[in-house]
Amino acid sequence: MKGSATLLSQSFFERSPLACARELVGCRLEWQGCAGVIVETEAYQAAGDAACHAHVRPSARRFIKEHEAGTAYVYLNYGVHWLFNLLVKGDEGDGFVLLRALEPVSGLQRMRRRRRRNPETELCSGPGKLTKALGIDGALHGVPVLQSRRFSLCRESDPHQSEPVACRRVGISRAVKHKWRFVRAESSCLSVRPGAE
Repeated sequence: MKGSATLLSQSFFERSPLACARELVGCRLEWQGCAGVIVETEAYQAAGDAACHAHVRPSARRFIKEHEAGTAYVYLNYGVHWLFNLLVKGDEGDGFVLLRALEPVSGLQRMRRRRRRNPETELCSGPGKLTKALGIDGALHGVPVLQSRRFSLCRESDPHQSEPVACRRVGISRAVKHKWRFVRAESSCLSVRPGAE
């Protein structure tokens, strides 16, 4: 039986990207009438992580400097898919958490229309699929989403929830050895199963 839900605040994102990425797994995300449970994330550190945008893009470094923790960092990947990240900024290091997959909970018909797919397991099983299903695009970039009435992130206490599994990040060519992707291993909605990287 699930307990009470706690809305995440800005202070949640004022820690290390790895801590945030791990603890976001199992949280419920709601956006404009659609919702899902986060089952896969990836952490990127601004300092010393060659796969992070801040490593090579001055614009990403400016973004970190100019925005508060919990702000949406949305970019177009290879000119095709929007990817949704949240800014992490604190004493333990700055960076981003990429939301890679959700288990859909509500608003499924809307997700199906956007994705032109029917099975629940195919709606949000990847970062580009997730943004398309939720209707997220570049208009959300730079928005402090935690202050938006259209957006919410909450953690539900569940004694039966399994611990996230750490595995290698995927879809990158640099710093691939880091096990900074966190997944709910039993989920059927993951983009890549642990061990299949």
